[in-house]
Amino acid sequence: MPTPTASRPLLPSGLRLLNLGFGVWTVLVFIFLYLPILVLVAYSFNTSKLNIVWEGFTFRWYADLWSNVPITRALKNSLIIASFTTVAAVVIGTGGAWLLHRYRYRFSRTLQTLICVPMIMPEIVMGISLLVFFTVINLELGFLTVILAHVTFCFPFVLVAVQARLQGLDPALEEAALDLGASPLKAFWLVIVPCLRPAIISGALMAFTLSMDELIITVFTNGLGSATLPTVVYGMAKKGLNPMLNALSAIFILTTIAFVLFSSHLRKLSTR
Repeated sequence: MPTPTASRPLLPSGLRLLNLGFGVWTVLVFIFLYLPILVLVAYSFNTSKLNIVWEGFTFRWYADLWSNVPITRALKNSLIIASFTTVAAVVIGTGGAWLLHRYRYRFSRTLQTLICVPMIMPEIVMGISLLVFFTVINLELGFLTVILAHVTFCFPFVLVAVQARLQGLDPALEEAALDLGASPLKAFWLVIVPCLRPAIISGALMAFTLSMDELIITVFTNGLGSATLPTVVYGMAKKGLNPMLNALSAIFILTTIAFVLFSSHLRKLSTR
């Protein structure tokens, strides 16, 4: 004879009202965050140049976007800078995380704190300090200064992601490789790096996204011919509404969603 299941206890009326209030507030927050994005994407297909009243459906702004020379040049600059930044951030972040995990230093905690400072430092402060530094050492502003600036605040994100993965890594893997005759460098490359691959890829995606999106620090550190897409978009937005910005934003939204889904897939693979 089946035993009756115990009924869930009813919440007090005050707590139920509080839960309802939190639920309504959550829905309002999501509407406030995502409704403007949906409107922006919808109006990227609007034939009106003013983007105030819907007049019809068109792909014109997407076509004009790819024929706009300043935007395409800025996009090329952003991709170049983000690619170099990602490679440098992955190398420095992965190497730094492994060294901090593998060896014990006298001031390791202080070093860890200093590494994480760029993650929380206000961007305007970091931009001004980097501009002063580049001026003092007589380094001409351009692609190199922008890449150095981006690497400075991107590699800590890679380092933190790799460190989190290293905490669950079995130290016996490296010891077994060393016992089998592998050198420390070969053991790291053939044994440790494959285990860290999901964290490295996640950190690389984060570094690439942050570099592509950075505006304030780039404004202080770029030079002639090294303007990135965010700086060009900001300049266009200051002049007024432009339907091409809606189309560009819609493309970036879809790209961001793709990155998020890819990162979620990598996270699932790393937990297996």
